[in-house]
Amino acid sequence: MRILVCIKQVLDSESPIVLDERAHWIEEHTRCTWIMNRYDEFALEEALLIGERHADVHIDALTVGPPRAAAVVKKALEKGAHDAIHLRVDDPSLSAAQTAALIAGYIADTSYDLILTGVMSEDLMQAQVGPTLAALRGVPCAASVVSQSCDIDTGTIRARIELDGGSHEVVDLPMPCVLTIQSGINQPRYPSLSNVLRAKKVEPRTAICDMATVAARRDRVESIDFPERLKNVIMIDGTPGEKAAVLLSLLNEKGVLR
Repeated sequence: MRILVCIKQVLDSESPIVLDERAHWIEEHTRCTWIMNRYDEFALEEALLIGERHADVHIDALTVGPPRAAAVVKKALEKGAHDAIHLRVDDPSLSAAQTAALIAGYIADTSYDLILTGVMSEDLMQAQVGPTLAALRGVPCAASVVSQSCDIDTGTIRARIELDGGSHEVVDLPMPCVLTIQSGINQPRYPSLSNVLRAKKVEPRTAICDMATVAARRDRVESIDFPERLKNVIMIDGTPGEKAAVLLSLLNEKGVLR
């Protein structure tokens, strides 16, 4: 059985956000910290659990992004993935349609029984890469999966899907198929020492992507901006200690603390 896990590198929510000159995307600076999309961590863990339950399971971790994104599939190797693939692009602001098209094009000649993604990315939160990839591959898709059971003998997967309002739906899908994994389905593991040492010896397979092939698949970003500051909101800047001192002073001034 061959599993592909699609992983995105995202900006840590604790990193300060600075917009670029055109206000089209964020400015990458030395204080930016890049991490594995947390929803994709659950997808990777689910693949690893399938590998532990069944024999002869091979797991590939794939990411699309600029050179820095290679680090995120190296982290997947440390967690237990067998191979890493980096589809290199210079534009970090790809749309979901472009990302899915690049992945679909790269794996067109590869037979994967199962493709897993996180339910969404932490930055765009569009939840579109998995379903779009399934459509481009012509395979069934189950989105927002909260549990699954894989039957290799029959080539089927039973997935429990989270619906709006807290309801659930159970579906049976033939493989190959795509599942987008919801958070909380499992507990992502920490890298083991043996896998960390192995990952040091394994270099991701890198493919330079030609953006001309997906140029038509683009959502045009007019501009991005921070939420409007309302008049009754006070933004406190400074170190944590300085912020705490200002906050304490304001609370005393407003009579909240007595």
